Amino acid sequence: MSFLAQSGFSCAPQIGYQESRIESVSAGILFTAFEPSGDARAAPVIAALRSARPEVPIWAFGGPQMEQSGAQIIERTTEDAVMLAGAALQVPRHLRRLRTLRRWLADRRVEALVPVDSPAANWSVCRLIRRARPDARIVHLVAPQLWAWAPWRIRKLRVLTDHVLCLLPFEPDWFGRRGVSASFVGDPLFPPVIASAPAESDESGAAACTRVALLPGSRRHDVRANWPTMLEAFRRLRAAHRKLVGTVAALNDEIADRVRGSILPADGIEVRVGEVDAVLAWAQVALVKSGTGSLQTAAAGVPMVIVYNIDRWKWHLVGRWLVPIRTLTLPNLIAESQGLGRAVPELVPHFGQVAPVVAALEPLLTDPDRWRQQKAVMRRIAEPFAGVRYGQTAARRIIEIVSGTTAT
Repeated sequence: MSFLAQSGFSCAPQIGYQESRIESVSAGILFTAFEPSGDARAAPVIAALRSARPEVPIWAFGGPQMEQSGAQIIERTTEDAVMLAGAALQVPRHLRRLRTLRRWLADRRVEALVPVDSPAANWSVCRLIRRARPDARIVHLVAPQLWAWAPWRIRKLRVLTDHVLCLLPFEPDWFGRRGVSASFVGDPLFPPVIASAPAESDESGAAACTRVALLPGSRRHDVRANWPTMLEAFRRLRAAHRKLVGTVAALNDEIADRVRGSILPADGIEVRVGEVDAVLAWAQVALVKSGTGSLQTAAAGVPMVIVYNIDRWKWHLVGRWLVPIRTLTLPNLIAESQGLGRAVPELVPHFGQVAPVVAALEPLLTDPDRWRQQKAVMRRIAEPFAGVRYGQTAARRIIEIVSGTTAT
């Protein structure tokens, strides 16, 4: 019986259908994730694979969520984005991991590698697998954002992947036009029961908003670069709107301590750790560092302003030449692909000025029409994700690719 048929997924074989590439319990699937977001995005896929094929080993360089979902952890690797001081410290550690992986592969048969995001770290893992296990499939989970920066790297991706599982609805077309097999699998930030739910009442936008979520990012350097601007912008807005209160959604205690060390009792700001969903459910408006947090805010349907501070000289000398697009935030990229235009104020790149942030947030706090307009766009952004069960869809595609089958 085929790998796919044993999984419980129905399938229709292609011409030249082959029996499962995974022939014994000793063959398995290797996941590699190097950031907390990768840990979160891999976990539902691992859980779905374990449910479909419990006898197939799943190994991982990863984190606690992947382990809880059923992966056997080779090494914990997802704390690095927060805990290491900089890229210079990551290089020797990553080289050591590659040596560990090379030794580990000596007595194991990997039928599929699933690199999760973090292309800078995962390119070298893919190259190692291509050399050590040339028959293994490589299925990228989370597309490298080549459409946003360094598009010439598409040549490298053609060599180092068999398929890309895309989280953004416009990505499969972009990759397909450049010769890379890709499919849309949704995003765990948009669970179908939320994305397809009836729209909530917009009554909370009928008067001035007073509850602001502050999402400064998950990495130490992002918080250091963006939090001072966000804090000062909130202080200026609170000086004009005394009922304004804020809540910071901190990924971990380290970030929470850094933020708490800068706020005063008069600022009206609370800090909560590991409760992003709860903070967004409470908020009426959000100020968000560009990245995954902006998509999570869109999934929650909260009108927002997105900011990302970068050194002015680095941007003008390097960044502007590497980045071929001018819309840089995920909610706006999805909105533009739907013909909605740039729906969310984005200050990316930004160079630390406070006044533009205040000017962008003020209308969302005081103008109910502007608030409702963005709220409606948030619902439109969620539409492509409605009904797409991320974990199951991604697991199905991995099974199909490893098996050489196509689902009906």
